[in-house]
Amino acid sequence: MLSVFPQLFAFQMLAPFILRLVLGLVFVAHGYPKLFKNFSETAGFFGMLGLRPAKFWVLVVGVVEFFGGILLLLGLFTQAAAALIAIDMIVAMLLVSRKKGFVGGYEFDLALLAMALSLLVLGSGTFAFDVMF
Repeated sequence: MLSVFPQLFAFQMLAPFILRLVLGLVFVAHGYPKLFKNFSETAGFFGMLGLRPAKFWVLVVGVVEFFGGILLLLGLFTQAAAALIAIDMIVAMLLVSRKKGFVGGYEFDLALLAMALSLLVLGSGTFAFDVMF
């Protein structure tokens, strides 16, 4: 394998750790309002998308995003949390952001999906509770 900076391979277990922290923070920030601040407004939006019963789906998505984000931050059940978040992003792209096109539409969701899939494959990396089990 050709590498410009081969000495950085010694730190490759930090890559999933960094992905976990960033993805976890993003999903805690997006899940919290769904569950604790804007539940009714989000349910109205989900209803407009045709998701019925809307309140149930807000609860499901909010739990996946908020608690999945916390699990990623802790590095606990990382692959399961990443799989659920990947599903969340696929559904978000199909129902909402793909209609807006790539730029200003689904590019952010696609990046989050790629991060989740990377964690699904790579695992939690270093500084994780997963390594204890």
